[in-house]
Amino acid sequence: MKKIAISIGDLNGIGFEIALKAHKKICRICEPIYLVDKNMALQACELLGKKLPKDFKCLKVGKEFKIKPGTITKKSGLCSFKSFKKAIKLAKEKKVDAIVTLPINKEAWNKAKISYKGHTEVLRDEFKKEAIMMIGCKKLFSILYTQHIPLKSVAKEVTFKKLSKFLLNVQNSLQTESIAVLGLNPHAGDNGVIGNEEKVIKKTIKYVNKLVKREIFYGPLVPDTAFSPKSIKNIKYFIAMYHDQGLIPVKTLYFDESINVTLNLPIIRTSVDHGTAFDIAYEDKNPSIKSYVNAVKEALKLSDKNDIF
Repeated sequence: MKKIAISIGDLNGIGFEIALKAHKKICRICEPIYLVDKNMALQACELLGKKLPKDFKCLKVGKEFKIKPGTITKKSGLCSFKSFKKAIKLAKEKKVDAIVTLPINKEAWNKAKISYKGHTEVLRDEFKKEAIMMIGCKKLFSILYTQHIPLKSVAKEVTFKKLSKFLLNVQNSLQTESIAVLGLNPHAGDNGVIGNEEKVIKKTIKYVNKLVKREIFYGPLVPDTAFSPKSIKNIKYFIAMYHDQGLIPVKTLYFDESINVTLNLPIIRTSVDHGTAFDIAYEDKNPSIKSYVNAVKEALKLSDKNDIF
């Protein structure tokens, strides 16, 4: 049975509760290894009024601390970071087949003086590769050209050199036949009336298609109509120029079942596509495990086939 490293996320949030709730189901398809100290797991179980399963395999990753449900703390941020780093180490050493991550809190990471804004940035630094964030489900995926940067910085990132490299990395990772590319500006620039970035996007698409000798990429599409019901019946993959452009439609349509897949890496990493939900942490609100289970299943699928769906 394949081994999956589970980065436990922020222990003040719902991550542990989700892992515990899904444990029996996950154990039927793989051997999960939870990157959390056993005493911390026992403390979390006590807060939840649950027992820790005997086969809940824990690995120590840092110092113990008092869990404070729904609270942003330096200690929980540091613990979640160390949990993720340990998972990466196991994957690098080929002691696990893949990594699945539960949600972290970026403000808690900041309080712990961790310079990264999220998992993807850590992976990019660890492997010295352009880790690419793809979020969605088998019905629809958004691939983010820029990720956690201010909106005012996006336009200057739209360059021929950067975008052509990005498109080639996406194609090498997905090996699919059709990928839509969104424009940056309203109405995809209206032929330069609103902005000129679409001219760069169009030129890059033409160049990359010629390079791979196939018409794989097309666009730039008008962003406000790209995700219409008719459109997404025929298109599965969309490259968005910035974070919210790609994630608002995915999370609106498929919030519960969506996952995060990191492309262009030598290891497999998937994740839930939701946050720490501090407002319901440890309150027995029966959080959905659908995204987490889908993330584990996809990690296993990728480790078998090395492709997407």
